[in-house]
Amino acid sequence: MFVRCPMLKSELKKILLIALGTLALGLGVVGMFLPILPTTPLLLVTAYCYLRSSPALYKWLVSHRVFGKYIRDYMERRLVPRRVKIAALSVLWPSLLFCIFLLPLIPLRLLVASIGLAVSAYIIRLREAEAA
Repeated sequence: MFVRCPMLKSELKKILLIALGTLALGLGVVGMFLPILPTTPLLLVTAYCYLRSSPALYKWLVSHRVFGKYIRDYMERRLVPRRVKIAALSVLWPSLLFCIFLLPLIPLRLLVASIGLAVSAYIIRLREAEAA
């Protein structure tokens, strides 16, 4: 017979969240050098995973000297520097247009364009952090 163990389930969830957060962090760091990977969303995934699995890792992440301030500003007050918004939109739209060009079906093209418009509206509506 299989015995349920809630403690084992929570430990497994914690380990998976830490692993996913660490993978997202690694990809986010790579994304700092490769423009094809979206650094900020990956760092936000890292923050989400660490916040729900390890207070120590979350504290380390938000106090990190390179990207801690950006994560804290977004997580706590939904603030994003203007240059980050411009960079995000500058990468988003060429990527989306390339995908739209490659997609064979018009409904898929419309779906991708709609998602792009929604993401753009969200990014544009975020309050801007003051330049440091």
